[in-house]
Amino acid sequence: MNLVTVKSSIKAPLNKVWDYWTNEIHVINWNFAAADWHCPNATNNLTVGGEFHYTMAAKDNSFSFDFWGTYQKIDTKKNIEILIGDGRYMKVTFESTGADTIVTEQFEPEQENPVEMQQAGWQMILDNFTKYVEQH
Repeated sequence: MNLVTVKSSIKAPLNKVWDYWTNEIHVINWNFAAADWHCPNATNNLTVGGEFHYTMAAKDNSFSFDFWGTYQKIDTKKNIEILIGDGRYMKVTFESTGADTIVTEQFEPEQENPVEMQQAGWQMILDNFTKYVEQH
């Protein structure tokens, strides 16, 4: 399995980073790649077999989609394994380095867009997450 990796070092403790990544109250504030997009709705059942559903939408209402998945494995504050709604694998790892937390996301690329484009988009979302966590 060829996985694409994106990573960020966040100036925040592990507990905060985990909470902001898993709590839908926070997800709606960071889960988009560009300023002309937003995440107007998010639900998250953080249990093995539970699902998350994040609405990703253009602010001009021209396009939206449900990014969703089912949790396969949860090791609290360490890693999460997900089966994305279209059948692709995703893993998120949280690593405390003291004052900072490193978040690494790995995912199977889809076949519609170039891998570099997918990696750039996911990195933009992760960078948005980093900025949100560090500013709140």
